[in-house]
This record gives sequence, structure tokens and C-alpha cells, in this order.
Amino acid sequence: MSDVTKTIQKWHASFSKGTDFDSWGQLVEAIDEYQILARQLQKEVQSTNSTNFTEDQKKTLGKFATCLELRSASLQCSQPTEDFRLEELKTLEPIIKNILTYNKEFPFDVQPVPLRKILAPGEEENLELEEEEDAAAGAGSAETFPSQVSGTLLPRLPSEPSMTLLTLRIDKIGLKDAGQCIDPYMTISVKDVNGIDVNQVQDTPLATRKEDTYIHFSVEVEIQKHVEKLPKGAAIFFEFKHYKPKKRFTSTKCFAFMEMDEIKPGPIVIELYRKPTDYKRKKLQLMTKKPLYLHLHQTLHKDS
Repeated sequence: MSDVTKTIQKWHASFSKGTDFDSWGQLVEAIDEYQILARQLQKEVQSTNSTNFTEDQKKTLGKFATCLELRSASLQCSQPTEDFRLEELKTLEPIIKNILTYNKEFPFDVQPVPLRKILAPGEEENLELEEEEDAAAGAGSAETFPSQVSGTLLPRLPSEPSMTLLTLRIDKIGLKDAGQCIDPYMTISVKDVNGIDVNQVQDTPLATRKEDTYIHFSVEVEIQKHVEKLPKGAAIFFEFKHYKPKKRFTSTKCFAFMEMDEIKPGPIVIELYRKPTDYKRKKLQLMTKKPLYLHLHQTLHKDS
């Protein structure tokens, strides 16, 4: 059996698993399965080195991924305006099963999901407004850029005599809708009292798993400046981001921060605040009254 055939069989099995979960009412599991398969298909479509599929087949796979995202989005909305039904999704099974020989018109008028756009702080609200205007005017979708799926974490700095380095392990974040977040990751930055970057911003890889009301990261972040060199009044920010399939961009859901007097070895639990991220910490609003937090663990490294 060729590698391509094995890949197609794996995709088909994943699709069947997702629709089974969907049929049984296990919506969180169905969403996860649909999103995993959609990412796999998008990766194949966007690969420039792959010769396994023709350009037409890649377009079909891209449209298939769009339908998976649409169904996933429908399951996440209590009152969806553009519902994509399970029965409609199931009609696509022969396509994924026989992609190498499928030569008919795609049954739904959808377009392949574009490369994802990640927004800088403050851009999101503007884009949402622009999207509403574009929709009213019948304009096309916004320009897009690839997401940082693998993260941009940096190695630990070289040690210096009598200087302290900080490693932060991001364990997990508690959210009431944790199971519905698509491609979640965290952006970590250090800002001075005026909200200006002190050193390079870093993104974690995508979260490792979701469990109940928690999204687990279990990833270590090396702060790129010795603790003694951090300016007075600085803070370390953690912005939780996730992908919105209907709007087709990556959004900040909430943020947390840690101030300099909180730097000490061991575990720490910090509160979550509503977006947009307030780097100056002037108008903070708690995300929720529920006891949900960001769970971290600090390690200090010091050369005597």
C-alpha cells in the first residue's frame, strides 16, 4: 500500500470518527476531530513540496477543509446564522474516500480556507468592523498570513555572574469554553510601565490538549532579559489566542500578567482579564467571576 493511500485511509477514518461523535451528540469530541482533520488537509493543500495530489485535487481538499471548519463553527454557536448540517457534511464522505479518482463538481459553493491571518494588538476590533462593511458591500476576504503553529520560543540566555534568569512553565489555562477553542496558543511579552516591549515577543506552539475546562500547554518560556535588568514597573504578559473559522483570523480571547514583585520560585496562579490587552494596566476588567486562572511555574537560575 502506498503512502498516499495510507494517508487517504487515515483521513477517511478521522472523518468517520468525527461524524460518529457528531451523531452521538459528543460535540466537543466532534469539533476536535473536525479541526484536526481540517488542519491536516490544509497542510497538504499549502505544501509546496508535495506531489501526491494534483492542483485540482488540492482545491477539492481545501474546500473539504472549509466544510469541516463550517460544521465545527456551527457546533460552537448556540444560534448559528449559517448552519452547516451534519447531513450535508456526510454527503462529502465519497470525496475524501476517493479523492484520487473524484472528478465531479464540489457539491457546496465554498472556497478553500486561506492561510490564516494573525493580528497585531488593537487590529482585531478594526478588522471585525471592516468585515461587516465588506460583507455588506460584497467584498472579498482580508489578506492572510500563515500562523505560527510551531511557535517562536527562544533559548535561554547565557548566564552572567550574580545575574538571575527566569524560566516560566505555562502549565494550563482555565476557560469555561476550553473545548471549543481552535488552535490555541499563548503570546508572551515583557512590557515596561508605558507598555513598550522590553525584549522580543515569543509565541508558544499550539496547546497540547484540552481537558474539561482546561487547556494544557506544558511548555517552558525563557525570559530574554536578566531579572536584575528588567525596568522598574515592568510586567510579563500572557495573551491567550485562538482561531475563529467564521472570521478567518486569530483572535486574542483574554490576557494575564505578572508583575516584578511576583517573580519567585515555584507555582503561581494569576487572574485572566478581558481583551483588548491593556499593556499599561490602567483599565483592567476581569474575564469572569468564575475561579478560572492561568497556572504557571517559575524557575530562577543564578550564577553565584
